[in-house]
Amino acid sequence: MLIRAAIPEDIPHIGTLEQQADTAAHWAEREYDALFAADAPTRVALVAVDELEAAQVHAFLVAHCVTDEWEIENVVVSRERRRLGFATRLIRELLAKACIAGATSVLLEVRESNFAARGLYEKLGFSEQGRRSNYYRDPPEDGLVLQVSIKSGKKVP
Repeated sequence: MLIRAAIPEDIPHIGTLEQQADTAAHWAEREYDALFAADAPTRVALVAVDELEAAQVHAFLVAHCVTDEWEIENVVVSRERRRLGFATRLIRELLAKACIAGATSVLLEVRESNFAARGLYEKLGFSEQGRRSNYYRDPPEDGLVLQVSIKSGKKVP
């Protein structure tokens, strides 16, 4: 598995993955296109690919980067690659980038019922900081706000 920065040519693959994932944040293609616009808010978009098949995206992560607090906006792994460490590697890479950039924390929202994702985030050091009532639709559900503190020089879990 290779983790690399997303490129505009990855957008169709990202869109396909996202549409196959019920728990993903569903964005319009124009929102993914905007990741690469010169005037776009600062974001990190990472993809996970096979080392020998670098054009085939199996997972992706998008995070909004504000100076000291970054927010993971979407993490999706293809059905065929789940439970193989793709999400863990993507999140660890993001945490390392956040640390290098001087961020002090990374946060995200997750569906209360998404126990697999919650377990992964907990394993990586995230803890619950709050709840957003009816944050999700289709079906309506609370979102849990999870956060991990980043300390300069500390190894990412």
